[in-house]
Amino acid sequence: MDIARFRESLKNDAPPAGLSAALEALWWDGKGDWEKAHEVAQRDEGPDGSWVHGYLHRKQGDLSNAKYWYRRADRAAGYGDSEREWESIVGWLLRVAG
Repeated sequence: MDIARFRESLKNDAPPAGLSAALEALWWDGKGDWEKAHEVAQRDEGPDGSWVHGYLHRKQGDLSNAKYWYRRADRAAGYGDSEREWESIVGWLLRVAG
């Protein structure tokens, strides 16, 4: 799957089958459901889930919590436009998923 197909899938009621928890969380965020995205991100305790968790808290405005999760993911804290960060994370996770 590429970013265009991922975006296209946001028109559906449910995420595509086989997504990692981190990608599923970003899918829900793309649908505008921050709560569901956060719930799903919490299921992935690894670096990818922590990265998405940090992004979600940054988007929410909870910067100190976001920084904690970015550190846990061993990623630099995001800044600037959250939509651009969303696209960057989705693109990277899709490439890694192959």
